[in-house]
Amino acid sequence: MDSNEFRKNAHSMVDWMADYLENVAQYPVLSQVRPGDIKNEIPATFPDKPEAFDEIFKDFEHKIMPGITHWESPNFFAYFPASKSKASILGEMITSALGTQGMVWLTSPAATELEERMMDWMRDLLGLANDWTGSIQDTASTGTFNALITAREKASKYQINRKGFSGMPQYRIYASEQAHSSIDKNVKIAGFGSDNLVKIPVDENFAMIPEKLENAIQNDLKAGFKPLFVLGALGTTGTTAVDPLDKIGDIAQKHNLWFHVDAAYSGAALICPEFRWMSTGLQMVDSMVFNPHKWLFINFDCSLYFVKDSEALIKAYSITPEYLKTDLDNEVKNYRDWHIQLGRRFRSLKLWFVLRSFGAEQLRTIIRNHINWAKELEKEIKSSDDFEMLSPVYVNLLCFRFNDRKSDEEELNAMNEKLMKKLNASGKIFITHTKLNGKFTLRLVGGHPELKKEHLVNAWELIQEFSKEL
Repeated sequence: MDSNEFRKNAHSMVDWMADYLENVAQYPVLSQVRPGDIKNEIPATFPDKPEAFDEIFKDFEHKIMPGITHWESPNFFAYFPASKSKASILGEMITSALGTQGMVWLTSPAATELEERMMDWMRDLLGLANDWTGSIQDTASTGTFNALITAREKASKYQINRKGFSGMPQYRIYASEQAHSSIDKNVKIAGFGSDNLVKIPVDENFAMIPEKLENAIQNDLKAGFKPLFVLGALGTTGTTAVDPLDKIGDIAQKHNLWFHVDAAYSGAALICPEFRWMSTGLQMVDSMVFNPHKWLFINFDCSLYFVKDSEALIKAYSITPEYLKTDLDNEVKNYRDWHIQLGRRFRSLKLWFVLRSFGAEQLRTIIRNHINWAKELEKEIKSSDDFEMLSPVYVNLLCFRFNDRKSDEEELNAMNEKLMKKLNASGKIFITHTKLNGKFTLRLVGGHPELKKEHLVNAWELIQEFSKEL
């Protein structure tokens, strides 16, 4: 493809992207294909000779698009949104064109220094103290892994990196029963062993009970274990419950634990001062992770890992073979030492584009609208004869279920699962579920930057309409 062909094809693709974003609400939100349908459309053998770009793109439209679940639809209410914005798409396009590899300062000074500044901007926007620093990661899972490894090495005086776990204490990790599954995976791959992850019970609002944490630590000390790390949730995955960070922080300081906070989704609300009640106690935290690629309209992937003791992080990860040494290493940040990967994408560019394109006030207005509309829908659900809320609404996630007030729990679980599947099969909306106290719970969350109140109103009307068939 020469420059003229590239220019022509690029223009046509931008036109296609603009049309897609304008009309995405017309697609079935959840892909309607069956397992194997897309694979069977793709030839089993690869081409030996070049194919025309027009033909490739035609196949994309006819063979790939049917298998797309449209996360960009304002009718996507599942999981947590990973909504992008037009400004972010443009930033990502330039990133792809530049092909920047930002592993060290020398390989692209702009990638490093823009990232430094964006971490400062986001620290201030979220209301964090000036002693926080950090870097942009791929996902919150990686950020939590960084925290675990740093805690492990700092506690062992960096000996586990050299000698392994032999002769070391049996470390214990603590998280609530509602914590994200990434902590389970990270504990395993960091070498602690899943048996050493202690799950702490939650209260009626699904937040960690600090007294139960203290009891678990005391029991572990009596049994000869070494308490090391506690994870607090500033918004759990299931319900966006907020753990009492201040009380957990007191316990962490008492027992010299590394205190890490997962604010992957709900952290976006901290840009609005009135929601910073969620971050009470954050001054006692050692590290925190937050994903702008969820509710701050940045393309996936873009996850911010904030840490106070960056030297401990660097000491845990840094390896400098001869081919990576530069004359400026003592003057600059080399972000390859801030996580497990050597290679680094230029993620800060799209973050810069979005923050400047929207501005803080517009971002706050969007976040506030999403939360206010969710609160209004919560009132509708509570006043309904056939539905009930199963968890408080902390930000913009609603956890509820159909309840005819006469069926037993097993029947209600089956009916709500049937309702969810029928709604998703319709293609009109897409929602997911969790289980709270054994109850099949419908989860609905609206976080698209161009979400309107009417989208939530229409979703609620559809849910009520489909529930009549139960």
